[in-house]
Amino acid sequence: MATGKKLLSFLFLQLITCPEAESIIQKATYRVISRAPTLAAPLLRMHFHDCFVRGCDGSVLLNSTKTNIAERDAIPNLSLRGFNVIDAIKAEVEEACPGVVSCADIVALAARDSVSMIHGPYWEVPLGRRDGRVSIMNQVFAELPAPFANITQLKQMFAAKGLNMKDLAVLSGGHTIGTSHCLGFTNRLYNFTGRGDTDPSLDPNYIVKLRQKCKPGDTTTLVEMDPGSFKTFDEAYFTLVAKRRGLFQSDAALLDDPETKAYVILQSSTHGSTFAKDFAESMVKMGRVGVLTGNQGEIRKHCAFVN
Repeated sequence: MATGKKLLSFLFLQLITCPEAESIIQKATYRVISRAPTLAAPLLRMHFHDCFVRGCDGSVLLNSTKTNIAERDAIPNLSLRGFNVIDAIKAEVEEACPGVVSCADIVALAARDSVSMIHGPYWEVPLGRRDGRVSIMNQVFAELPAPFANITQLKQMFAAKGLNMKDLAVLSGGHTIGTSHCLGFTNRLYNFTGRGDTDPSLDPNYIVKLRQKCKPGDTTTLVEMDPGSFKTFDEAYFTLVAKRRGLFQSDAALLDDPETKAYVILQSSTHGSTFAKDFAESMVKMGRVGVLTGNQGEIRKHCAFVN
């Protein structure tokens, strides 16, 4: 819990030195999401991708250099969107209070504000993260859970970040918003074990529908992860997973463990009775993973470059 206490003490410092930061970020995020609600999912995803690699330190935002390929150029991050949004918010915050608010904190707040603006929960974000100076492409493959991951891999990757099985089930519920390229799941439709077969854990009727949208080798088509309500933060994801209609292998994997399966069934059968509260709690927990505080790291002037 030391990390949590550290973050909270820096929160008070930050509120004193830049009291308007949260309001600036919230208003800027609102302007974006009111015009383009589909950006809520990418901003949430960016926070997740940031925290799982080197901790929540803004390392996902750094550009590659002549001597280093950064996280954002790793294949799983090539489909990330919203860098320009974070850069624009950072510029506004810097104008009000130069050198006080980190890019990592802005990512955490923009994720929270985006979710709350599309009918999701609101949570207090502990602040005081500092920005890392290191970003390495290869670490993404080792640390970021892939859509092809099985339950054993997911369990290990979440445990490595201090997150438990409940957090895994809850945070997977973030797939209630957003879209995916066909590449993230077409192996389940056409060639699951290399014999031209389909994934037996995917509803065969759903396979027929997905095949109409995604042909083999399709790299451009986007598919809604939660069809019908992909712009609204709700519990429908769990109903889909319970019906074996989760888009990714990592979604289907939730039915392969008693604890995560029980959570899926609970939310799908009670209209998400505890999902909003649980999601808020797990997001706070994830937002504390590997944070830099005190004299560690820096407060970047521009999010894509170290100072």
